[in-house]
Amino acid sequence: MQKRWNLLECDESNLSALQESLKINPAINKILVERGIETYNQAKLFFRPQLNELHDPWLMKDMKKAVNRILLAFENHEKILVFGDYDVDGTTSVACMFSFLKKNYLPELLDFYIPHRYREGYGVSKMGIDFANENGFSLIISLDCGIKSADLIGYAKTLGIDFIVCDHHLPDEILPPAVAILNPKQKDCNYPYKELCGCGVGFKLITALSNKIGIDVSEAFEYLDLVATAIAADIVPLTGENRTIAYYGLKKANENPNNGIKALSHLSGLKKELHITNLVFMIAPRVNAAGRMDDARKAVQMFIAETYEETLSFAEMLHSDNTDRKEADSNITEEALAMIDNDEILINRKTTVVFQPHWHKGVVGIVASRLIEKYYRPTVVLTKSGEVLAGSARSVRGFNLYEAIHACRENLLGYGGHFAAAGMTLLPEQFEAFSSKFDEVVSATIDPLLLIPEIIIDAEIKFKDINSTFYSILCQMEPYGPENMRPVFIAKNISDTGYSKIVKDIHIRFSLKQDNIVITGIGFNMSDKFHLIEAKKPLDIVFTLDENEWNEQKNIQLKIIDLRLSE
Repeated sequence: MQKRWNLLECDESNLSALQESLKINPAINKILVERGIETYNQAKLFFRPQLNELHDPWLMKDMKKAVNRILLAFENHEKILVFGDYDVDGTTSVACMFSFLKKNYLPELLDFYIPHRYREGYGVSKMGIDFANENGFSLIISLDCGIKSADLIGYAKTLGIDFIVCDHHLPDEILPPAVAILNPKQKDCNYPYKELCGCGVGFKLITALSNKIGIDVSEAFEYLDLVATAIAADIVPLTGENRTIAYYGLKKANENPNNGIKALSHLSGLKKELHITNLVFMIAPRVNAAGRMDDARKAVQMFIAETYEETLSFAEMLHSDNTDRKEADSNITEEALAMIDNDEILINRKTTVVFQPHWHKGVVGIVASRLIEKYYRPTVVLTKSGEVLAGSARSVRGFNLYEAIHACRENLLGYGGHFAAAGMTLLPEQFEAFSSKFDEVVSATIDPLLLIPEIIIDAEIKFKDINSTFYSILCQMEPYGPENMRPVFIAKNISDTGYSKIVKDIHIRFSLKQDNIVITGIGFNMSDKFHLIEAKKPLDIVFTLDENEWNEQKNIQLKIIDLRLSE
């Protein structure tokens, strides 16, 4: 697939000033300036984040109300229900809050509730409120949900149940009638950092509670590895407070992990140090699989179990769910690709809309992302859910998917989502009309360039720049994630040494040279580009750097993303 290369530019005066202060490789300085780091002190905080730099939780609107309501519940021996969503952010949030309350309150007056993905749907549910009412709970702490549940929280209020909402999703104009709403995205909330995940908001409540009841804040830090897992999985920016929490959360995950992380690492066969990518691609999918394939309650049970043996039994269930999820994902993706390849109308559209009644509802969003990897265009994958069709949509970078779905509302029973992802339900007889309308809307509004994948390139470097010192500084820029992605480099006028070759039929093992310096690299699924190497002409390559370990020897290698003939 053809890709667009976009080499970022930065302010030259800011770059010169930072270069004068740091005196490190100009390419790294350029990356820092691109990421808003322009002074020595900002760079120091970036490379050496400190927990004491975390913001005061009392700056968050309604924090005092939330803490006081929980302390009143303690005083009156009320029953407290911790309620969270079925994804990683929700289940880790619940595990942190429930574990903290269990240590500092009466365990027999506590419980947690995770709504079932298919019976109850996303967020606060009527079934959950009825469960609380039937079992005598007078306070619900909702985590990673609740900000959009004004009617349901109003219903709870009529039953004499108070809500404390801890959420990070964008509030509507009408807020729920909760006794306290903790959400830094509220217009009148003065909390300095707006990009916390749901678990991050819950963590701030735990730190405030710790402060109020005279517990050392280090007890709240016991949950940093779970908060880091939520940050990684929820794709929030890895800047500011999130980066500090993720940095120390990874440290804890490697030195003294929650038993759930320890057990899932063991089952995944991880023997090396945990990095943020392990949380994203190894831990998070297994936690999410519980809710996708079965019931997410067991994910919380895994995180809060008191012995490793008990934890491992729940982890094995999640591991098994993930195996089922991968099989469903693979089979559905294969079927969907065959449908597109064999349908001339679908192939020539600027969108993909596919449906089969037997596809598993829990993986249609993942399948939509897989289809975009091959056909880079806005994609909807639908399945049968009772008497209606239900599905997920995913976008390409830069295109507002929600607006496109909104424009098709006359063909839908319901829909929701945001810029990059959405969900919808529709009647079976509306499938063809929706499919056509969606393609018509996207075709009329999308910039054709957005249908060509873009590679954002941070800086140009020479092979002579690539050494252990350079790589060591890159490692100190971790953890990587949104708004602090792993740096992507370009090197120009590169020659093949003659030793590059195709391996396992689909990958390329590179051996490349620039100014008599030879570096090896790997290009996954790039065998279709091998003819460019065989042309024996100078190449421009786009790559990241990582470390290859072989026979206990470590070498810096290129991880090639794309290449083309030099101009």
